[in-house]
Amino acid sequence: MKQRSWWTLAAIHAGLSVMCVVALYPVLWVLKLALSDTQSLSLSLNPLPTSITLDHFRDVVLATDPKGRWLFGRQLFASIAVSGATTLVGLSLAVTAAYAISRFRFPGKQTGLQVLLVTQMFPATLMLVPLYRILQALGLVDTLAGLVLVYATSSLPFCVWMLKGYFDTIPRELEEAALMDGASHWQVFVKVVLPLARPALAVTALFSFMNAWNEFILAATLLNDAARFTLPVALQRFVGEYKTEWGSFAAGALIVSAPVMALFFGLQKFLVGGLTAGAVKG
Repeated sequence: MKQRSWWTLAAIHAGLSVMCVVALYPVLWVLKLALSDTQSLSLSLNPLPTSITLDHFRDVVLATDPKGRWLFGRQLFASIAVSGATTLVGLSLAVTAAYAISRFRFPGKQTGLQVLLVTQMFPATLMLVPLYRILQALGLVDTLAGLVLVYATSSLPFCVWMLKGYFDTIPRELEEAALMDGASHWQVFVKVVLPLARPALAVTALFSFMNAWNEFILAATLLNDAARFTLPVALQRFVGEYKTEWGSFAAGALIVSAPVMALFFGLQKFLVGGLTAGAVKG
């Protein structure tokens, strides 16, 4: 039995090792392109670069426009500003809406939830024309504020559903006890409910930030000035009609992915609890 258990454990570890290699191989291949001294696309299966250089990273980070402006710095600021503002605006609206749906009864509650769910069935490309016309009427085309408005409204249904499911798991008795002690409804919401909902808030904020950080189609359509481009749109300049700078593209992709990876590592302790608790009751 001990020998059988040892062989079983060895087989499990071998299988997991193979799965890790399969999952990491594309990342290593991108890293190879970013560190190679050529812009061509290598067809070799070897994921290790034959020569190492940081020229592609320097080309991405130190790029300037015809006016001499530092493009990467402006585009990094645009991505951080848009993603951060989208997270704050979307989460602020979703928290109050999800709490009201979870705790109160009012006409149209179930219909409203179903409508929010139906909006997630349509791809973003389907909404490009009406969104562009709305922003054009408001004078927000080619502005970061317009992009924040679009991203915040697009992520709102997911945020509401996610937080509503988590609020349903918080016992009402805690709120009733706080009300009996003299707390107002706002104090109960801020000092009792929100602290208990920190895992769900962290997960929802992370997903909102990721969607805004990685989104390409809407940003490429609504923004025209290269200095206002978000980083995913900025990567497009390395892909031309007749030539693609694969080395610079891979280096830029790694740079764009780094902040999201840092957020994942920083919020990983909230991920499992926030996702599972918000999904078991709805």
